[in-house]
Amino acid sequence: MKKSSTLFLKVVILLIATGVLAGLIWFPQTEGRAANLDLVNIYTDPFIIFIYIGSIPFFVGLYQAFKLLNFIDANRAFSQGAVNILKNIKLAFLSLVGFIAAALFYIRFFVHEDDAAGPTGLGIFIALACGAFAVTAGIFQKLFQTAVDLKSENDLTV
Repeated sequence: MKKSSTLFLKVVILLIATGVLAGLIWFPQTEGRAANLDLVNIYTDPFIIFIYIGSIPFFVGLYQAFKLLNFIDANRAFSQGAVNILKNIKLAFLSLVGFIAAALFYIRFFVHEDDAAGPTGLGIFIALACGAFAVTAGIFQKLFQTAVDLKSENDLTV
């Protein structure tokens, strides 16, 4: 694979991380519950803190994808390290689905709003997308593990 392709993907990952981080910092100030709060109270809201904690697996997954691109650049795509990175990506997405499910549970049963369908629908959509990414990472993990096993088997055959 050309280094320009992986460089492009690295730039895309950095842009996604920057955009999400900016959104995490900016969004609480525009959210409806925080309209009458000062800056300290906005960021100490339990739901906002939960969103920040829940975003950690997302950034871990992006970091792992960046590491996988470094492995590809170094021609070590079919190594045990790459398999471990794919496992970490899968676990990051599955934990993100768990955080989204917990947030949906909180919104559905503890926030008494008339219109909980919007956030619930959005959360379900994002959870399904993250689940699809986790399944894809799991499939690639198994494929890469098979390639690593075949490579090590061929290395033993002289």
